[in-house]
Amino acid sequence: MNIFDRIRLGLAVAIAKIITGVVKTFKLGAASVLPGEIAGRLHPQLLRLLSQQLTKGLILVVGTNGKTTTSLLLKDILVNNGYKIIHNSAGANLINGLVTCLIMNSNLWGKLTADYAILEVDENVLPLALKQCNPTHILALNLFRDQLDRYGEVDTISYRWQNAIEPLSKDTFIIVNGDDPTLCYLGQNLSQKVLFFGLNEPELYLEEIPHAVDSIYCPKCGTSLIYEGVYLSHLGDYDCPNCDFTKSKLSVNSGDWQQILIGVYNKYNTLAAGLVAETIGVEKKIINDTITNFKAAFGRAEELTINNKKIRILLSKNPVGMNETIRAVNDIKKINLSSTILMVLNDRIPDGTDVSWIWDVDTEKLVETGGNIVVSGDRVYDMALRLKYSLDTLESDMNLVVKENLAEAVNKALDLTPVNETLYIIPTYSAMLEVRKLLLGREIL
Repeated sequence: MNIFDRIRLGLAVAIAKIITGVVKTFKLGAASVLPGEIAGRLHPQLLRLLSQQLTKGLILVVGTNGKTTTSLLLKDILVNNGYKIIHNSAGANLINGLVTCLIMNSNLWGKLTADYAILEVDENVLPLALKQCNPTHILALNLFRDQLDRYGEVDTISYRWQNAIEPLSKDTFIIVNGDDPTLCYLGQNLSQKVLFFGLNEPELYLEEIPHAVDSIYCPKCGTSLIYEGVYLSHLGDYDCPNCDFTKSKLSVNSGDWQQILIGVYNKYNTLAAGLVAETIGVEKKIINDTITNFKAAFGRAEELTINNKKIRILLSKNPVGMNETIRAVNDIKKINLSSTILMVLNDRIPDGTDVSWIWDVDTEKLVETGGNIVVSGDRVYDMALRLKYSLDTLESDMNLVVKENLAEAVNKALDLTPVNETLYIIPTYSAMLEVRKLLLGREIL
């Protein structure tokens, strides 16, 4: 880097840090995006210049669901192994958010001293990011339909990923979910060091393929796949009856690591983080010890206690995520059928403005167990209507309470929750931030 580039880099970083200070001082926002946006305009190659300073490598985590939990678990594992880690924990996963994260961890001249950066990356942003940086690891968790107003079909996204990954070094680790046919096929067609993770627990198979299924056709020839069983959505054990496409041999499966977080989806998150750590050379004892003591990220099966009442927040922002949340809640509710659930549906930019996806959610499985459901959010009546259809279909006696005002909804849900029992809150992203602020009296990010 010549002297001119160093001055330009230092100027961009300094301005970004000043903007961060102003935003936080006057409580104008999280300062997780704007500093990187401004700095990127001053120096378009910031992501490349900053990421190449990492002494060990750059780990990109992509996928529709599970990025935050997996990234945080992986960060804890590597920190416990003695590495210095940078992580975009604020969840800003566009280019400006990635740049902001790296800048905030550098000095005034843009100098980084970390071993690894673990960056969560938006599905559509991965190709753009790979034009500016050379990761040592790419972790692909899953591909589901998400935010219908923003994203295309999963096969289109996978195709873009493949074109972006192909030019990377052959030494790059590409770690993919082998239970996802689209990602499995992607991995089979890459020349890098590809490893697959997945489940091998037939007892967890769903009774039938859910409505919120995305990709049950062969990614090679288009024929309907034959499933021995599915774990969630289209993730499972499959073969194509028409061509030679089949599920790849797994490098790690569910018997290799302990499981502490609730839900089948978190089994995948645990496997993914453990496999990445293994490629880095972390001992299994450190991985297992970290998993055992891991605390969920905010909103991701996070547990709170208010007035001697337990609260578990389960972020759900698409059909697959909500179906799996319902599955996890029902598993717990088998012990206590009187549990109360608060569902909050917003349609803001972070959530996706098209909420028609709620009709792909198997809400019947939620209402059939009885208890109380309190509904709120910007689209409270859309959610209430979906639940009312389920109630009428099953003739369930579940108590449905509709509250337009979110604070009133939270208080009502708490009132319906007995002391020492658990209130389950199922919000979309912006709703999760609002709920948590009401409960704790402060912002998250």
